[in-house]
Amino acid sequence: MTASYTLKIVTDFASAHTLRDYPGDCSRMHGHNWKTEVEVVSSQLNKAGMVVDFKDIKKATREITSELDHRYLNDLDAFKELNPTAENIAAYIYAELSRKLNTEHIKINAVTLWETERACVRYTEE
Repeated sequence: MTASYTLKIVTDFASAHTLRDYPGDCSRMHGHNWKTEVEVVSSQLNKAGMVVDFKDIKKATREITSELDHRYLNDLDAFKELNPTAENIAAYIYAELSRKLNTEHIKINAVTLWETERACVRYTEE
């Protein structure tokens, strides 16, 4: 049986957005205090006995979310055409983190983005 390790970190950021083509209140500008959960998987450990240091996952995640923090998402290049829904934001964070952290042995497994305490989206690629 092959070992598998899943590491998870949690960070947060605040931003506002407007959902285009949405038939309700969210078509008006509003904000969220987003919580971002990032899962990293690997079947191998490094010489120190870790997949990767948690602080490296947090740092990469904060670098990406700092570009979203206290911003109106619709103004950002990534969301000029793409609607800044929770689904699209989660996919964006996943793609950016994959570019920063994926190696031959380490892979971003999922990004879960919490819009509220009771509503989230989990994005993964298989």
